Amino acid sequence: MRNALFLLFFTTATAAFASDAAKLYQQHCAQCHHPDRLGAIGPALIPQNLHRLKRRQAIEVITHGRPATQMPPFGDKLKPEEIAALADYIFTPLKKAPQWGMPQMLANHPVPHPFGSLPDRPKFEADLDNLFVVVELGDHHFTLLDGDTFEPIGRFPTRFAVHGGPKWASGGRYVYFLSRDGWVSKFDVYNLTWTAEIRAGVNARNLAVSEDGRWVMVANYLPHDLVLLDARDLTPVRIFPAVGEKGLSSRVSAVYAAPPRHSFIAALKDTPELWEIRYRDGADRPLPPRKMEVRRLRLKGVLDDFFLTQDYRTLLGSTRGGGAQVVDLESGRDIARLDLPGLPHLSSAITWELNGRRVLATPNIRKPEIDVIDTGDWRVIKRIPTPGPGFFMRSHENSPYAWSDVFFGPHRDLMVVIDKQTLEIVARPKPAPGKTSAHVEFTKDGRYALVSIWDMDGAIVVYDAKTLKEVKRIPMKKPSGKYNVHNKLTRSEGTSH
Repeated sequence: MRNALFLLFFTTATAAFASDAAKLYQQHCAQCHHPDRLGAIGPALIPQNLHRLKRRQAIEVITHGRPATQMPPFGDKLKPEEIAALADYIFTPLKKAPQWGMPQMLANHPVPHPFGSLPDRPKFEADLDNLFVVVELGDHHFTLLDGDTFEPIGRFPTRFAVHGGPKWASGGRYVYFLSRDGWVSKFDVYNLTWTAEIRAGVNARNLAVSEDGRWVMVANYLPHDLVLLDARDLTPVRIFPAVGEKGLSSRVSAVYAAPPRHSFIAALKDTPELWEIRYRDGADRPLPPRKMEVRRLRLKGVLDDFFLTQDYRTLLGSTRGGGAQVVDLESGRDIARLDLPGLPHLSSAITWELNGRRVLATPNIRKPEIDVIDTGDWRVIKRIPTPGPGFFMRSHENSPYAWSDVFFGPHRDLMVVIDKQTLEIVARPKPAPGKTSAHVEFTKDGRYALVSIWDMDGAIVVYDAKTLKEVKRIPMKKPSGKYNVHNKLTRSEGTSH
C-alpha cells in the first residue's frame, strides 16, 4: 500500500513544475548529462537511449541515485513534483535530431596510452587463448576471467550500458567495447588498462572489428550513419551517412565483419537495403578509407536482424511482421523466403552438422520455440517448443549439446539443453531458482559451459558440458554476455560472430 501511494504521489507533477523542468535540468543535470541531454560523464537522457528505463524507474534513480555510479540522490534537494517533472522531461523527444560529426567525435577522444607505448608482454600468467570477457551490467564493470582456473584476472569499470557484445581483435591482445551512448573503448589485455576512447555517436547499436585488427566500424541509430575508426587509437577516419538509394535517411540495424570477404556488412533499419563495405580489394591489398565503397544490395523487406552463414556467402535476415529472407551475397539476390513467425534472434543463431547437412538454429524473442533450419534448401525442419521465448543460444564443435535460455518467459530461471542430433530437449538446468538465467558460452575446448545469473546478486555458473553437472559458481553483479577469445576469433560455429 505504501508503495502504491508513493507511486501515485510521484505521478502527479503539476503543470507549473513541468514548465520549469528544463531549468531544473540545466541546474542539476546538465553538467554530467550535457546541456542538450546528449550525455557526457553520465548517459544521454533522450527517449532513444532510455527504452530500457521506465518512468517509475527514472523517478527512483533521480530520487535515490544509482549505486556504484557517480549518479547522486536528489531526493533531499528536489520536491517530489520536481522529480516527476524531470522524469517527464528526459522522456520528451528533442526538437531536432542531434548533430554528431567529426568535430564532436574529436572533442570526445581521450587517448591515455598511444598505440605502441605499452609493453608487449602480459602482466599475468594464463592461456591467452582461453580468456573470457564477462560484462557485468549491475555496476558497469567487466571481469577478465581465466578460462582454465575460472579465477578473475581483474575487474574493470566500463561506460554505462555496454551493448552489442565486446569484440576481440586479431591476436587477442585488444578488446573493444561499445556503450548505448556511442562510446567506443579499447582495452589492452596484456597491460590490463584502457588505451583509447571515442564517442562515435549518440545512440549506437553495435560495432565490428576487421579480421586484421586494422579497422573498427560502428553502427549508429543517432545520427544515422556508420563510423569507421582506426583501430590503433580509435581516430575517426570516415563517416558513411546511412542514406538509402531513394534518399531516405535511416538508422543502422547492425554491422558485422565478414572476414573471408574482407568487408563489413550492415543492414539499414528504415529502408530495404543491405550494405557491404570492403576494406581490401580483389588482390587482397588494403584499401585506404577514401576508396572504400558502399555496395548496395536491394532487399524485398527491411531487416531487423541478420545471420551470416559459416562460409559468409549467404545471409539470413528477419523482416518486420514475421518471416525471413535469404540473400546470396555474391549475386546480391534474394534466393529464398522463410516463414519464421515472432522475432527470431538471428544474431544469436548457431550452426552444426546434422546427417551430413548444415543446420541453423535460432531462438525467438516473441515465441516459445527454437527454429531449426536446413541451410541447403532453406526450409524449417523442426520447431522445438521451449518453456518461453529465448534470447541467446550457444554450442561448441566439441559438444553434443546446444544450450538456450528462455529469457522472456515466466520460466526464465531455466535453461534448455538440446541434443544436436535428435533435436530433443534432454535437460532443463535451473542454476538459481527465481532468478533469470542467460547467455551460455563455452571454454575454447568445449569442455565447460558458462551460464549467467542475471541478477545484482548474480553469478557465473560453470557446468561440465558433458555431464551437465555444476562445477563452480563465481559471484558477479548482474553478469550478461561472456566472450571467449578463441571461440570468437576462430569464428566457432557455436557462437555468434
